[in-house]
Order: sequence, then C-alpha cells, then structure tokens
Amino acid sequence: MKNEYQIIGVMSGTSLDGIDLALVQLKVFEKKWSYSIIKATTIPYTNDWVNQLKEGINMSFAELEQLDMDYTEFLGQTINSFINQNNITAIDAICSHGHTIVHQPEHGITLQIGNLPEIADITKQTVVCDFRVQDVELGGQGAPLVPIGDKILFSEFDYCLNLGGFSNISFEEKRKRLAFDISPVNTVMNFYANKVGLAYDAEGKLAQSGKLDKTLFNKLNNVNHYFKGYPKSLGFEFVQDIILPITENALISPQDILHTFVEHIAYQTLRALPVKKGKMLVTGGGAYNNYLIHRMRHYLPNMDIIIPDQQTVEYKEALLFGLLGVLRLRNEDNVLASVTGASRNHCSGKIYSPTSSEF
Repeated sequence: MKNEYQIIGVMSGTSLDGIDLALVQLKVFEKKWSYSIIKATTIPYTNDWVNQLKEGINMSFAELEQLDMDYTEFLGQTINSFINQNNITAIDAICSHGHTIVHQPEHGITLQIGNLPEIADITKQTVVCDFRVQDVELGGQGAPLVPIGDKILFSEFDYCLNLGGFSNISFEEKRKRLAFDISPVNTVMNFYANKVGLAYDAEGKLAQSGKLDKTLFNKLNNVNHYFKGYPKSLGFEFVQDIILPITENALISPQDILHTFVEHIAYQTLRALPVKKGKMLVTGGGAYNNYLIHRMRHYLPNMDIIIPDQQTVEYKEALLFGLLGVLRLRNEDNVLASVTGASRNHCSGKIYSPTSSEF
C-alpha cells in the first residue's frame, strides 16, 4: 500500500463563502500521518449561486435534481480551473465534500449536491465524495466528519474548534474521540452583516460596536439544542426555523444583534467544553473575527487559544476531507461512531473513476 498521496481536497460550507480547494500531500510512516498544503485557494460564489444554494432547502425534488446536476458541472469545472492554473499533475484523487442542502439526520435525510458520478468525467480524475449518507444510514448524524482528521493530524491539541457556518468541537475523552456542533456562527453573522451592506463582519468590528441585549441573549441560550447530549449536529434548517425567528423578533439594530450573538457563541463554547483549560486550535473564517476570539478568551481565561497559519485556518476542512478520501481509498475507517452516533465505525464515501463507474 502507498505511503504518500497527492490529492485535492474540496469543501463548500454553510457560510457560503465559496469553494475551498487545497492541493495536499499526505504521508504515512509507521502509522503516523503528516501533511503539507502545497497550493490552496477559495473561489467565491456569485450572487446567483449564493441565492440558489440558500433556496435549495425550499426546492421541489425535481428542482433539487436539476440543482445537483448544475452544481456538479460547476464544481467540476471549478476544480479543472484550479488544476490548470496551478499546472497540477499526478493526482491520486479529488476528495470532495460537496455542498449540504438538506441535513435532517433525525429523519434519516442528508443531501450534499455536487457528488454525482459525472464529476469524475468532468475532471478526468478519480473522485472520492458523498461521505455523509452512509453514516446516516447507519443511524448516525452524518456529521461532524472531520474529527478523525483532528485525531490523526492535530492530536497535540486538547480541543479542535472550527468556526465556520456553525462551530464544531472535537476532543478526546476516556480514549474516545467526541465531537459535535455547538452553535451557528457565520450563517447568522453574515446574515446580519448583509443587512448593512457587507459580505461579512470584518474582524468583528460591527459586533464590537453594538451592545448586549440581555433578553435576546437569554432567549438564544434557552434554545433546546444546547441542552441535548451529543452526538448532535446542525443544518441551515436550525438557523431558518429556530434562530432567525428569535433574532428577527428582537427589534434591535443589526449591530446589537451581532454583539449579542458573538456573546452567545462564546458562552456556548464555554458550556460545551468538559474541561475549561488546555490548548485549543481554532480554525475557519470565524478565527479572523477578533472580537469573537476576544470574548472566547474572556470566558476561557485558562485556555490557550491558538490560531495557526493562514492556510490551516482557511483550508483545514478541505485538508481533512482530503484525508477522509485517502482513508477511503485505503479501505480504512474514516468515520467514528463515537462522534456521529452511528452503529459502528466505518469507511464512508463513494469512489468514481473517470468512466463514471463506481468501484
């Protein structure tokens, strides 16, 4: 079996920032893995794609089928551009998450578009994708999936926290990897930044300029999700059906909502951690929200909150889906039952060859 792989990890998250692509070298020696991010970029979505992806949750089955086909074509061509612009050769596989449209594991449903077999024909590469469905079929949440990568590549940290569309945490407890989604982050933050004409709240300056609304803060903290045991995961349905009705009824300025929501994120992070000290790696777009990090440090004074280099901050999820894909190619477990609640650890993901046949 090979001990070195060159892959492209591809990730699109619920914050709708764009498509993350990372050319990654992964090596394994004496069962220890190492990585190097060689090239990476984010291709922002056009307004049209943002609107389509937001509306996917409300589409009919026929409309979703068409969206899936269109997005698979778009994703494949985006990957091709990345390959051509960087003169990339000798790829072992493209490992792609796709984009989540529907995530209702309690009903046995999760849908990531962009994972059709045609993507292998478009890219003329082996593609590993569609990682979540099998886990839901095995009774799991289908998320989060990256914690096995945290365990393999970032084991020196007590906690790995990702601040994307949602925040999710991963850690070891009694020799088991545990992980779950904590709260919405950029799905809500970007919504209110958009209301004042901004794509996002750069460095958290808008949030910092607002003031705390204690009534809103208390209502957010009383949402049922925060009192559930794990495993648990969140989708945009949670924001649309639960969170936005609360924040929209607050009748306060976007700045005050942002300020209060940052406080909510930081407070729920505190509540989520079984031990409030150690080393915590923070990645994802929210790592650049200086005000959010400031409030987390306020709530966790004994935690060493570490923000790594830019490539790891921005492309850790693309990197880890690349690792999941490599583990799938090796027929090794890449999903942990202790994290998702599935009936067993398993090796998930579909492998498509350029002839569109699955193997």
